Amino acid sequence: MLIRMYRCKDKLDILAISVINQWPTTRLRVIESWDEDGEYLHGKNSLHYEGRAVDITTDDRDTSKYGMLARLAVEAGFDWVYYENRDYIHCSVKSDSFHTPHDSGCFTKDSIVLTSNGSTKAMSDLIIGDRVLSVNDHGEPIFSEIILFMDRNLEQTEQFIQLTTEKGAVLTVTPAHLVMIWNPEKMLASYVFADQITRKDQVFVHDFTKALRPERVIKLETVTRKGVVAPLTRAGTIVVNSVAASCYAIVNSQKLAHWSLAPMRLWSSILSYMHPSNQSKETVKEEKRKKRLAVEEYQSGVHWYAKALYTIKDYVLPITWRH
Repeated sequence: MLIRMYRCKDKLDILAISVINQWPTTRLRVIESWDEDGEYLHGKNSLHYEGRAVDITTDDRDTSKYGMLARLAVEAGFDWVYYENRDYIHCSVKSDSFHTPHDSGCFTKDSIVLTSNGSTKAMSDLIIGDRVLSVNDHGEPIFSEIILFMDRNLEQTEQFIQLTTEKGAVLTVTPAHLVMIWNPEKMLASYVFADQITRKDQVFVHDFTKALRPERVIKLETVTRKGVVAPLTRAGTIVVNSVAASCYAIVNSQKLAHWSLAPMRLWSSILSYMHPSNQSKETVKEEKRKKRLAVEEYQSGVHWYAKALYTIKDYVLPITWRH
């Protein structure tokens, strides 16, 4: 039941952003969602009793907008959208047997990162061992090694949140991914889920001075793209398309997520110790070729360790800690 409710909520979160972008002064209004079994307010077999359906309008109740609202609901990922009557739109999602949720956080495969040799790489071209621009515990830019891919599937189509800053930086990331933001009132940096960012928030952008500086978000929209990649750096952070982000998702704590991946960082260190860095250029080149083949041939989807963590979280973490 909870998985169904969360999936429906994810679609609502995406739709809410789309409504604001379509009509800046209008908000999404939910008039009915989950109902207790036995009340039968919607009919005996209604999907409302399974947490899979919602009835929606705009907050101004302008019926002339409902046609576009229905279209936005389809684009947000609802499986069924229709006018149940003239007063509202009914939306619902398929059951678990028809749909497997993307329980991870990723970037688009064509997102760009900066490597330690000064060149840029698309996410789809990264391999384990690449050192990419990241952020340390003090909010300073550093280069950190990629130790594994939490998720990688270049053929999978997903919905993303795309944010644009006032100076043109664009980050495209799945809704449950953590992004670094700046609170000017508290003078504090923190991480929030991508679908919780608003146009008043400030994200950190790596600018021409090679520093990370806050920039206001001026545009938010939902987009559909093919290909998902989620590299994990040793620092647990990564700068993508010049915007600072976490390597983690689903759990709303950067520290907790980073701690949970400690065994994989330890294993990576052991492997590095077993393969010393003073190798010939030919040996290093061959090692990189093998790593690329390993990524491309043996991983398509969520990494086994990440998948285990995503399963455990439902049993050990409070609902308020999860996306």
